[in-house]
Amino acid sequence: MPETLVTSQWVPYPVELVFAFFANPTNLPHLMPPWQRARIESSRLIPPPPRPLAEDPSLRFKSAAAGVGSEMLISFRLFPGIPLRQRWLAQVNEFQWNSHFCDAQITGPFATWHHRHGISAESQENLPGTRILDEIEYTLPLGPLGTLANSLFVRGQMEDTFAYRQVRLLEILPVAAKQAIQRS
Repeated sequence: MPETLVTSQWVPYPVELVFAFFANPTNLPHLMPPWQRARIESSRLIPPPPRPLAEDPSLRFKSAAAGVGSEMLISFRLFPGIPLRQRWLAQVNEFQWNSHFCDAQITGPFATWHHRHGISAESQENLPGTRILDEIEYTLPLGPLGTLANSLFVRGQMEDTFAYRQVRLLEILPVAAKQAIQRS
């Protein structure tokens, strides 16, 4: 039976900016905890369908995006202080501009992994912004031992990683927004 992890975050930035940020795989290592020392070892990007043309020119981003079929080989440390690196090959298997994209593990630490990155416009207290909804369905290898590992540390480490990402995103998005304005 797969495990699920769902996280949600609201940010005061437009959908177009938030989606463009997440759809660019080079941003992933910046959202991972420093102790993981995440890096992209290689990538094969398949262009997504043409980007919808936003009415507001400041929302017309030119960043790279990983469309369906794109693959990224990522490596990172599984545990703090232990220099062994885990390799993870992920493939994008769904992509809809300014709505969502999904990736699945091809090879890596999980028996199965499917991650849906949902992005939608949402206002809070009359302030326009974006809701980021991550839905992850995963199973660990080794049957009952994997289930035990999940309850002892894997689940908690995943929750900590996404909590770190939420804090880090609030630091990075203002910079991305400023750079986007300067390019338009």
